[in-house]
Amino acid sequence: MPKDRFSEIRANAYRANMMVRDEGLVILTWGNASQVDRELGVMAIKPSGVDYDNLSESDMVIVSLETGKVVDGDLRPSSDTPTHLVLYRAFAGVGGIVHTHSHFGTCWAQAGRPIPCFGTTHADSFHGEIPLTRRLTASEIDRGYEAFTGEVIVERFHTGNLNPVHTPGVLVVNHGPFVWGKDALDAAHNAIILEEVARMALHTLAIEKNAPPAPPELTEKHFQRKHGTNAYYGQPK
Repeated sequence: MPKDRFSEIRANAYRANMMVRDEGLVILTWGNASQVDRELGVMAIKPSGVDYDNLSESDMVIVSLETGKVVDGDLRPSSDTPTHLVLYRAFAGVGGIVHTHSHFGTCWAQAGRPIPCFGTTHADSFHGEIPLTRRLTASEIDRGYEAFTGEVIVERFHTGNLNPVHTPGVLVVNHGPFVWGKDALDAAHNAIILEEVARMALHTLAIEKNAPPAPPELTEKHFQRKHGTNAYYGQPK
């Protein structure tokens, strides 16, 4: 496999990791970002347990999508690597994944609640509420915790008939957010949005504990004007 092809995904994975660090979504070693190259059948992901302040682009570990084995790199890949692999294999439209323990997103996950769509800020980026997974069973935790974390995410999208491109993130109950996008930088962008709408939702309920979700005709309008077939938000490409 040509090593020069790894430089682009290493660079994108590194930039995404730095982006979520700089935005305050991760501290210490609490998170990871990855970038896939489906043509080569590999992904680049943050190494396990390396502090963000000591991270370099060359540290990004190249892992086979098929086998999960390290293809290139001297460090051990993130312990969440099996979760990323499950998501890449299941969601064809995903090119990058970010996992954080960001404060507000993780608070919702620990409370065991999806994030309701209270307004247009949320609806501009997520089609409906930000979903919550079911709890892992004791057997799943014991037999393959990280891989089953990915499986319960995929299960939630299948059972809920959710489109992972239109709903680019999820809360893993008692754990935290996993967010994705067309590449790692897009995933980091969506992680920033998820954290902000999580903060807004909490404060909305603090102001009015019985606040209802925004009406579907409004939220659908906002989502479709940015992401629909006849989208008109922004400039033509």
